[in-house]
Amino acid sequence: MEFNKLIPELTVKDIKRTREFYLNILQFKIEYERVEDKFMFLSFEDSQFMFEELRDDGWNVAEMAYPFGRGVNFSIEVNDIDKVYQQLIRSQYPLFREMMLNKYESNGELIEQKEFLVQDPDGYLLRFTHE
Repeated sequence: MEFNKLIPELTVKDIKRTREFYLNILQFKIEYERVEDKFMFLSFEDSQFMFEELRDDGWNVAEMAYPFGRGVNFSIEVNDIDKVYQQLIRSQYPLFREMMLNKYESNGELIEQKEFLVQDPDGYLLRFTHE
């Protein structure tokens, strides 16, 4: 496994609930975990995330309150967005925003992508995309 240059590490309230969501609903892969530290490192295609259960050890800069990650959304480009979307629908997990086709201007070029948004159990906003 090769580590990305930027890997978000997210604080979560319940690592078991987070594990269930990312592994069983979204089909992320566990790269490694430290069960005793309530920590796990997950990947999905070319995206990587670290998760650690909330504890008072000086890493959090403010009191954590739901939804965590306010003001942030993680854009995750995937090969088969329809497959990910259908996994959420089948699991009856609520979507934050339904699948849509959006156009964005980038350096004078129009980019078109399919995307949808979902909040994980701690309220982190995930934007799945495919061009």
